[in-house]
Amino acid sequence: MSNLTGRYINPLTDFGFKKLFGTEPNKDLLIDFLNQILPERHQIKDLNYSRNEQLGQAELDRKAIFDLYCIGESGERFIVEVQKAKQNFFKDRSIYYSSFPIQEQAKKGDWDFKQDPVYTVGILDFIFDDHKNEDELLHLIELKNQRCEVFYDKLKFIYIELPKFKKTQEELEHHFEKWLYVFRHLSELQDRPQQLQDRIFQKLFDTAEIAKFSPEERVAYEESLKYYRDIKNVVDTSREEGKEQRTLEIARELKKNGIPIEMIVKSTGLSKKEIEEL
Repeated sequence: MSNLTGRYINPLTDFGFKKLFGTEPNKDLLIDFLNQILPERHQIKDLNYSRNEQLGQAELDRKAIFDLYCIGESGERFIVEVQKAKQNFFKDRSIYYSSFPIQEQAKKGDWDFKQDPVYTVGILDFIFDDHKNEDELLHLIELKNQRCEVFYDKLKFIYIELPKFKKTQEELEHHFEKWLYVFRHLSELQDRPQQLQDRIFQKLFDTAEIAKFSPEERVAYEESLKYYRDIKNVVDTSREEGKEQRTLEIARELKKNGIPIEMIVKSTGLSKKEIEEL
């Protein structure tokens, strides 16, 4: 018996995010969203999906698994991730992940080290501890020199703190704000708001409608939704006992709730071995 009561999927679940943005027929949704946050010179006309698993160095026995990894028609690399919970070393993880699309550009033989741009995009379901400014939810991080001039233009990190976006339907002014509203409220909607009648959002609503899912898709979404709610519930109710202790407590609770270890790794930043030993 299905427990799904909403009309549209939650785009912050693993299944929902990949259903909307991770398939070839829907890549125009991803392109439209990314173009709202990319600089004018790197606007995307087309992109191709690449494998979303990158092997780390053998001696480290690590794997980097991205939600989405795609390459623009001009060679730009994009890692796009939804992050549901705070991690002790979230920024370190972002830097580590960005190293894979950099290294994969190495060419055999005579190579002059020229690189295509690499973007890491994080859609965050939390607020940074060190960025409390309520008006600032979009962060663009670049390599700059001591005079705050851009030193290197081809490596950028873009983070969106979703909880800071609190506008209502009636207050939406820009296309980017419409996307933020979709990420925060799509699963709560029963009708298509007047403010979201653009062609791209009509396609998104069509894709997100649960009634159109196959039985297999419904089962997969229900499972993904359960994991999302369990993670959110554990994170919201965990006690503040210092960052490291809090992360271990969250992982312990998620493991007890039957959340797959791979998802706990992604949600907490802990290693597989650390989680298995809890």
